[in-house]
Amino acid sequence: MRIGELAEATGTTPRALRHYEQQGLITSARAANGYRAYDTGTAVRVRNIRRLLEAGLTLDDVRAFLPCLDGDVTAGPASARALRVAGDRLAVLDARIRAQTAVRDRLAAALREAGDTVP
Repeated sequence: MRIGELAEATGTTPRALRHYEQQGLITSARAANGYRAYDTGTAVRVRNIRRLLEAGLTLDDVRAFLPCLDGDVTAGPASARALRVAGDRLAVLDARIRAQTAVRDRLAAALREAGDTVP
């Protein structure tokens, strides 16, 4: 499977796939013409990487899940390291949400003080 085919099959971009490869998350062989050639199983891995990224993890975090990226990432038992990484990322997201909520509350209060109606 060539890079464009893999990108289309996984809903990502060739650029993202090259980045995942540079980060060591996926691999490819080189065809005689120099094009990247991916195994069909790589699509499962890329979909799992995207799921983890959409859940708020970073590419560095995804490395903790490498042993289970080629199957159903949600079905298998998570390693202690993967659980720790996910828990740490959740704590970061919770902190960001608290900070953004505080900013929103300050802005709403300022608007109320100015006599504007705030939803």
